[in-house]
Amino acid sequence: MTPLLIVLLVSGVIATGCWILSLITHDTSQVDRMWSIAPPIYLWIFAAGAGLSDARLDLMAVLATLWGVRLTFNFARKGGYSGVEDYRWAVVRKSMNAWQFQLVNLFFIVIYQNALLVLIALPGWTALQHRSPLGPLDIVLAVLFVGALVGETVADQQQWEFHRRKHAGEPVAASDGFVHEGLFRYSRHPNYFFEISMWWLMFGFGAVAAASLMQWSIGGAALLTVLFVGSTIMTERISASKYPGYSAYQARTSPIVPWPPRRASI
Repeated sequence: MTPLLIVLLVSGVIATGCWILSLITHDTSQVDRMWSIAPPIYLWIFAAGAGLSDARLDLMAVLATLWGVRLTFNFARKGGYSGVEDYRWAVVRKSMNAWQFQLVNLFFIVIYQNALLVLIALPGWTALQHRSPLGPLDIVLAVLFVGALVGETVADQQQWEFHRRKHAGEPVAASDGFVHEGLFRYSRHPNYFFEISMWWLMFGFGAVAAASLMQWSIGGAALLTVLFVGSTIMTERISASKYPGYSAYQARTSPIVPWPPRRASI
């Protein structure tokens, strides 16, 4: 049995479990709870396929594990593992009939997103098929990955501290009700930017191993980018309806890629 087949089988088990639990609990955030866990598992499966003796694959698996540990911690402290459903799904549920939402649950939330978790890990399969010595480009990619990991950690911590002060009734820098200081001064979603960046860098490891950017595993990073762009549109539609000052924030601040804020038009 090849490592790729093992990954597909594990993904199938995870997807089935997420779907069944969503039907039993009426909570569609089951995939969210596996989001930070499944990709490191898949990359370790690919690394194990090389007998844990390929430096590049081992490095990719370690980096994915660091990503997963940090993201799991951040998700847990926000109550993600306590049965709290993502508020956006409640909005989607209200916009359609029950059977329509169950189709969205099965095909988009469960099947598509679990497939995406496999796709973003497939550079590990590329690296396994094109084994070669670790080189300078791999080191550069690893340093950039760690930098993006630090960036996302800082962004999530700034957001966490803002909401902690907000819910405690303390004075906050962002008096409009949403955070727009720190990294959020340069991007409305800096954590999204760093998250996307890390999986493009993971694709880079596979491309370096194969000595070519023309790899079909690019689909994982590309589709993840599309997912986050769609999530941004949906999240900001909700934020704009809640906070009167959000449209002005949108006008002056880059949506995802950090960039100096634009001056307000006169």
